[in-house]
Amino acid sequence: MSAPRGRKATPKATAAPKGKPKAGATGAKAARARRPGRRLAAGLAVSVALVGFLLVGVFPTQDWLSQRDERRAKQAELDAIEAEGKAYEERIAELKSPEEIERQAREEYGMIEPGETVFGILPPAAAPVDLPETWPFGGAEDWLNR
Repeated sequence: MSAPRGRKATPKATAAPKGKPKAGATGAKAARARRPGRRLAAGLAVSVALVGFLLVGVFPTQDWLSQRDERRAKQAELDAIEAEGKAYEERIAELKSPEEIERQAREEYGMIEPGETVFGILPPAAAPVDLPETWPFGGAEDWLNR
Protein backbone atom coordinates (compact mmCIF):
# COMPACT_ATOMS: atom_id res chain seq x y z
CA MET A 1 0.00 0.00 0.00
CA SER A 2 1.52 3.29 -0.96
CA ALA A 3 0.90 6.69 0.65
CA PRO A 4 -0.45 9.59 -1.37
CA ARG A 5 2.11 12.09 -2.58
CA GLY A 6 3.27 14.62 -0.04
CA ARG A 7 2.29 12.48 2.93
CA LYS A 8 4.21 10.02 4.86
CA ALA A 9 2.82 6.65 5.54
CA THR A 10 1.88 6.27 9.19
CA PRO A 11 0.86 3.13 10.93
CA LYS A 12 -2.89 2.90 11.50
CA ALA A 13 -4.00 3.22 15.05
CA THR A 14 -7.00 1.38 16.30
CA ALA A 15 -9.78 3.89 16.85
CA ALA A 16 -12.08 3.78 19.80
CA PRO A 17 -15.78 3.55 19.07
CA LYS A 18 -17.39 6.94 18.54
CA GLY A 19 -18.91 8.51 21.57
CA LYS A 20 -16.61 6.74 24.01
CA PRO A 21 -13.10 8.02 24.59
CA LYS A 22 -10.25 5.57 24.76
CA ALA A 23 -9.28 4.52 28.20
CA GLY A 24 -6.68 6.98 29.42
CA ALA A 25 -7.42 9.55 26.67
CA THR A 26 -7.25 13.11 27.87
CA GLY A 27 -7.54 16.64 26.52
CA ALA A 28 -8.55 17.32 22.92
CA LYS A 29 -9.07 13.68 22.00
CA ALA A 30 -11.49 13.15 24.83
CA ALA A 31 -13.38 16.35 24.00
CA ARG A 32 -13.70 15.34 20.35
CA ALA A 33 -14.96 11.93 21.34
CA ARG A 34 -17.77 13.43 23.49
CA ARG A 35 -18.76 16.16 20.95
CA PRO A 36 -21.58 14.30 19.11
CA GLY A 37 -23.63 14.03 22.29
CA ARG A 38 -22.99 17.68 23.10
CA ARG A 39 -24.00 18.72 19.60
CA LEU A 40 -27.25 16.83 19.98
CA ALA A 41 -27.89 18.41 23.37
CA ALA A 42 -27.02 21.89 22.05
CA GLY A 43 -29.30 21.44 19.03
CA LEU A 44 -32.09 20.24 21.26
CA ALA A 45 -31.60 23.22 23.61
CA VAL A 46 -31.65 25.67 20.69
CA SER A 47 -34.81 24.04 19.32
CA VAL A 48 -36.54 24.20 22.68
CA ALA A 49 -35.49 27.85 23.07
CA LEU A 50 -36.78 28.67 19.59
CA VAL A 51 -40.13 26.99 20.22
CA GLY A 52 -40.36 28.76 23.58
CA PHE A 53 -39.62 32.11 21.92
CA LEU A 54 -42.30 31.45 19.29
CA LEU A 55 -44.86 30.49 21.93
CA VAL A 56 -44.08 33.42 24.20
CA GLY A 57 -42.99 36.13 21.76
CA VAL A 58 -44.32 35.67 18.22
CA PHE A 59 -47.78 34.14 18.53
CA PRO A 60 -49.01 36.53 21.29
CA THR A 61 -47.59 39.41 19.25
CA GLN A 62 -49.68 38.37 16.27
CA ASP A 63 -52.76 38.28 18.51
CA TRP A 64 -51.85 41.68 19.92
CA LEU A 65 -51.45 43.16 16.43
CA SER A 66 -54.78 41.77 15.24
CA GLN A 67 -56.49 43.01 18.41
CA ARG A 68 -54.92 46.44 17.91
CA ASP A 69 -56.31 46.63 14.36
CA GLU A 70 -59.71 45.47 15.55
CA ARG A 71 -59.64 48.04 18.37
CA ARG A 72 -58.87 50.83 15.89
CA ALA A 73 -61.78 49.78 13.67
CA LYS A 74 -64.16 49.62 16.64
CA GLN A 75 -62.93 53.01 17.87
CA ALA A 76 -63.63 54.54 14.44
CA GLU A 77 -67.11 52.98 14.50
CA LEU A 78 -67.70 54.33 18.01
CA ASP A 79 -66.57 57.82 16.95
CA ALA A 80 -69.02 57.74 14.04
CA ILE A 81 -71.87 56.62 16.30
CA GLU A 82 -71.04 59.33 18.86
CA ALA A 83 -70.99 61.99 16.12
CA GLU A 84 -74.37 60.77 14.87
CA GLY A 85 -75.75 60.85 18.44
CA LYS A 86 -74.46 64.40 18.88
CA ALA A 87 -76.17 65.45 15.62
CA TYR A 88 -79.43 63.89 16.86
CA GLU A 89 -79.15 65.73 20.18
CA GLU A 90 -78.63 69.04 18.34
CA ARG A 91 -81.65 68.33 16.13
CA ILE A 92 -83.77 67.52 19.20
CA ALA A 93 -82.74 70.79 20.83
CA GLU A 94 -83.57 72.62 17.59
CA LEU A 95 -87.00 70.98 17.37
CA LYS A 96 -87.84 72.04 20.93
CA SER A 97 -87.37 75.74 20.15
CA PRO A 98 -90.61 77.82 19.90
CA GLU A 99 -89.73 79.00 16.39
CA GLU A 100 -89.39 75.46 15.07
CA ILE A 101 -92.59 74.33 16.77
CA GLU A 102 -94.48 77.21 15.14
CA ARG A 103 -92.94 76.53 11.74
CA GLN A 104 -93.92 72.86 11.82
CA ALA A 105 -97.43 73.65 13.06
CA ARG A 106 -97.95 76.04 10.14
CA GLU A 107 -96.36 73.85 7.43
CA GLU A 108 -97.49 70.37 8.45
CA TYR A 109 -100.82 71.04 10.15
CA GLY A 110 -101.96 74.29 8.51
CA MET A 111 -102.41 76.01 11.88
CA ILE A 112 -102.65 79.81 12.10
CA GLU A 113 -102.49 82.46 14.82
CA PRO A 114 -105.74 84.03 15.94
CA GLY A 115 -106.66 86.91 13.61
CA GLU A 116 -104.71 85.54 10.59
CA THR A 117 -106.39 84.62 7.32
CA VAL A 118 -105.17 81.75 5.15
CA PHE A 119 -105.25 82.03 1.38
CA GLY A 120 -104.73 78.94 -0.77
CA ILE A 121 -103.13 79.58 -4.15
CA LEU A 122 -104.03 77.01 -6.77
CA PRO A 123 -101.70 76.03 -9.59
CA PRO A 124 -102.56 77.27 -13.09
CA ALA A 125 -105.07 75.25 -15.10
CA ALA A 126 -103.79 72.65 -17.53
CA ALA A 127 -103.53 73.60 -21.19
CA PRO A 128 -106.47 72.46 -23.31
CA VAL A 129 -106.09 69.22 -25.24
CA ASP A 130 -105.72 69.70 -28.98
CA LEU A 131 -106.81 66.57 -30.87
CA PRO A 132 -107.23 66.09 -34.63
CA GLU A 133 -110.79 66.08 -36.00
CA THR A 134 -110.49 62.64 -37.62
CA TRP A 135 -112.09 59.51 -36.37
CA PRO A 136 -111.85 58.24 -33.48
CA PHE A 137 -111.15 61.68 -31.98
CA GLY A 138 -114.15 63.54 -33.37
CA GLY A 139 -116.04 65.17 -30.50
CA ALA A 140 -113.63 63.92 -27.85
CA GLU A 141 -111.94 67.31 -27.60
CA ASP A 142 -115.09 68.96 -26.24
CA TRP A 143 -115.49 66.25 -23.67
CA LEU A 144 -111.78 66.45 -22.54
CA ASN A 145 -111.66 70.25 -22.26
CA ARG A 146 -114.55 70.73 -19.87
